[in-house]
Amino acid sequence: MIPIIVVLGLLLVWLAWTWNRLVALRASMQAAWASIDALLKRRSDLIPQLVAVVRGTMDYEVTTLTEVTEARAGAAAADGIAERERAEQRLEGSVRQLIALVESYPALRANESALKFQQQLTETENDIAMARRYYNAVVRDLNILRETFPTVLVANAFGFKAGTYFELDHDGERAVPSGALERDRQ
Repeated sequence: MIPIIVVLGLLLVWLAWTWNRLVALRASMQAAWASIDALLKRRSDLIPQLVAVVRGTMDYEVTTLTEVTEARAGAAAADGIAERERAEQRLEGSVRQLIALVESYPALRANESALKFQQQLTETENDIAMARRYYNAVVRDLNILRETFPTVLVANAFGFKAGTYFELDHDGERAVPSGALERDRQ
């Protein structure tokens, strides 16, 4: 009788320990997502300010300014990680295009406000990248834990869902720049 009680006790201790690990990783994932969300909102708040500063100088770049504004609205309306990921990729691409245009205007390169907002956007982008890496690491840890045996038994029995990765990488970022290929041929 004592061996059965010991085995049941050990099983309950393992069950509680496994439950607590899953709960802790889920909470870490939710906190990491909240951090990303706050940074994405910060970037979204900076964009209209940059657009307002450059609007007068870039009169004939209305298409780019409209695209940035529409992409920002789409990102704000996105619901769920997958939809938010697509919307943020579009926004990130349009912001990069806007910053490239800002850099091509001498009057804007000398404008202190434009430079300030551009610097804040760059810092926010770096913060988003770091927060995204942390979030994805927590998701990876949760997914590995919930899919390994015997933890999978507890995870499935108590409804622990797999985390969803959040990626903002563009295909263009992984491609070799065309200028680099031409230099290598020479």
